[in-house]
Amino acid sequence: MSKTILLRRLTVSPFFVSKKRTMKRVIAIADRTALASLRLLVALNVLFFLSFLIIALLAAGTARAETPACAGVDMLSALRKDDPVTYRKIETEAAATPNGKGLLWKLEKAGERPSFLFGTMHMSDPRVTTLPPAAQKAFDAADTIVIETTEVLDQQKMMAAFLKEPELMMFTDSTTLSSLLSPDDAAAVNKALDSRGIPPASVAKMKPWMLSTMVALPACELARQAGGTPVLDVKLAQDAKASGKAVDGLETIADQLRAMASLPLAFHMKGLVDTLKLGNRVNDVNETMIVLYQRGDIGMLWPLFRAVLPGDEDDSAGYAAFEETMITSRNKVMIDHAGPILAKGNAFMAVGALHLPGAEGLVEDFRKAGYTVTAVD
Repeated sequence: MSKTILLRRLTVSPFFVSKKRTMKRVIAIADRTALASLRLLVALNVLFFLSFLIIALLAAGTARAETPACAGVDMLSALRKDDPVTYRKIETEAAATPNGKGLLWKLEKAGERPSFLFGTMHMSDPRVTTLPPAAQKAFDAADTIVIETTEVLDQQKMMAAFLKEPELMMFTDSTTLSSLLSPDDAAAVNKALDSRGIPPASVAKMKPWMLSTMVALPACELARQAGGTPVLDVKLAQDAKASGKAVDGLETIADQLRAMASLPLAFHMKGLVDTLKLGNRVNDVNETMIVLYQRGDIGMLWPLFRAVLPGDEDDSAGYAAFEETMITSRNKVMIDHAGPILAKGNAFMAVGALHLPGAEGLVEDFRKAGYTVTAVD
């Protein structure tokens, strides 16, 4: 695998410490570079709870700087202007992606009241957390709000899940992150951590996929979440609870941790280093993802990154395993767990947008389960 990381904001999902908070009962644990690096960065967004883990990366009482301005260029707009031929190829490939357009889908089945499926982006950017009118209407009218995992709403349950199987997130033997890196790569990792206000020593025993989640966040997003601004999924759950709606989940944190940890360590190490090599381009990738998300053009993400960030055969093989483990297999679990909830009717199910499109995405999976699934403008 040579190139890895970002659609993640659309899938591996915010739990930070504010300037005046302290961390108690927390241990030090816890998307032109390679395409696989961008793929993992993008796909890390499949795990909604991961952004919550960053709370464990911040030292007790550490003051946070004022939220910096967000930077980044829409890569697709630049490509449309500078290389219209490639842009048209991307459009053609995206158009061929099943269910690649749209964030809100109506689920209908005989004998059940209709429900809705909505694709989220696990970020706190106000362009993301402001629901489109149709989605807001469906959310307001729903009796039950469903997110990927409700454990992120209960700090005690979340920490209990972390502590029960620490080996999924931490090196429990003599291994350290730096021992798996070359001196140059170790220096790059430490520099990136320092720039984010995270002492390298505090994450020395952390598994690389945990760290990749953190370094993939733009500085402005990191600061917003550190200041307590919730990502979209959490905001939906919080708003639901405040209005007296029921809130349910489809997975456990342990399920997500085990899936991520099951992938080869070499894959994760390469992903971490290649993510760092993106440098400031991570801002461009995030900006592009947000623009496409606002438009509901989820099916255009992969074609775009394939066109501008070509990978090799090893990259494709590595990501295929990632996609199977972190997206396709989890889709099947989500469908199974959603059944009893949807049978009650009038639910609003919100999951990472990358789970929706494709021949094995949730939209098609729900159709196979007997639902009529229709895009809602």
